[in-house]
Amino acid sequence: MSREKYNQVFDLLEKHHKWFSESIPLIASENIPSPAVREAYASDFGNRYAEGWPGERVYAGCKFIDEVELITIDLAKKLFNAEFADVRPISGVCANLAVYSAFTNPNDTMMALPIPSGGHISHGQKKFSGTAGLVHGLNIEYFAFDREEMNIDVDQSKQRIEKLIENNNKPTFAMFGGSLFLFPHPMKELKDFLQSHDIFICYDSAHVSGLIAGKQFQDPLREGAQTMTLSTHKTLPGPQGGMVLSFDKYAEDIKKSVFPGNTSNHHLHSVAGKAIAFAEMIEFGEEYSVQTVKNARALAEALSSKGIVVLGEKNGFTASHQIAVDVSKYGDGGKFEHELEEANLIANRQLLPGDIKAGRDYKRPGGIRLGSSEVTRLGMKESEMQEIANFIHRIIVKKETPENVKKDIIEFRSQFTKVHYAFETLSDAYKYIKIR
Repeated sequence: MSREKYNQVFDLLEKHHKWFSESIPLIASENIPSPAVREAYASDFGNRYAEGWPGERVYAGCKFIDEVELITIDLAKKLFNAEFADVRPISGVCANLAVYSAFTNPNDTMMALPIPSGGHISHGQKKFSGTAGLVHGLNIEYFAFDREEMNIDVDQSKQRIEKLIENNNKPTFAMFGGSLFLFPHPMKELKDFLQSHDIFICYDSAHVSGLIAGKQFQDPLREGAQTMTLSTHKTLPGPQGGMVLSFDKYAEDIKKSVFPGNTSNHHLHSVAGKAIAFAEMIEFGEEYSVQTVKNARALAEALSSKGIVVLGEKNGFTASHQIAVDVSKYGDGGKFEHELEEANLIANRQLLPGDIKAGRDYKRPGGIRLGSSEVTRLGMKESEMQEIANFIHRIIVKKETPENVKKDIIEFRSQFTKVHYAFETLSDAYKYIKIR
């Protein structure tokens, strides 16, 4: 029995790799790391412990681990022009928890975006099992959101905060960034107002950290953010993990909040993978980020030209890697997520502004979210976005069977097998590497 299950797991792993090698990956929160990142991730570092800061470890056996972590920190600071970097958080959510712990207390009030307007569950209220409310006990109030602009409404948000202050519920913390993130947030426009009320500013760049590193989005640490949290595996094409960037004056509070407050061992193979990804981004990040945004806009424009509603049209649909597509006149996002997957086109359903009032929920929302970062890493450009739009149109509008479209997608994908924007790309992107 155990041997059968042992073999079954490896069989499923190989099937997954083959499936993705024949699919179009459009999940905005995913990416394909380079073979070099995968090599670092598979190293013996993943079997070791190194609690604490380099040079101050609880465990022995860390002399090479410390050197790698210090290199990772230096690369992170260079990549993001940051005074301080803590590369130990094991996810973007853990990075957010560390910052909540360092700069807020339970029952404090935090400003953030609601989930249907792009907010992330780690910014969410307790009643929705959001991390900020459920785990750290924060009270969450919402920035005002302009659906036409697909962005935070500056004046209405100021009014909301002033009303909270009048009602003795002054926010102490403001969280920018989100999960549906089409355009730079107006942090510069709100910075002076927030600081005048002693509201600490954090920017969650989980989705757009690669674009920030490539100088193609906004620059949070220069625009008012006192801390910046991020994931290392979305537009930043590293291993699964997180990070906190900030200024030296906040370093000790963040370090203690990460360890021992929030993290024990911090997945050292991931730290090594982060170092490789940061080095690649310093070398290739701007070129990759430029193409990622070009591809997102090209895909949005192609879908719109086919009559499919793409949000954010007023401002060019997107300035990031993401596209928000309203599919409500054809069905619901959950249905199309399944049908696209059956055709080997991997996307995810998405709550859109107004969905909750319209009686929709996260299982059957009005939209799907598409991301261009992984297909860009595979070498695709604007002309390929036209073809991808056609595949989506065939499923959603023309109601072709997924099996029929799947054949064409497999043929299309056979042209794109390597990871681009990396130092070494000898192995195919999704090649299953057997070391047993």
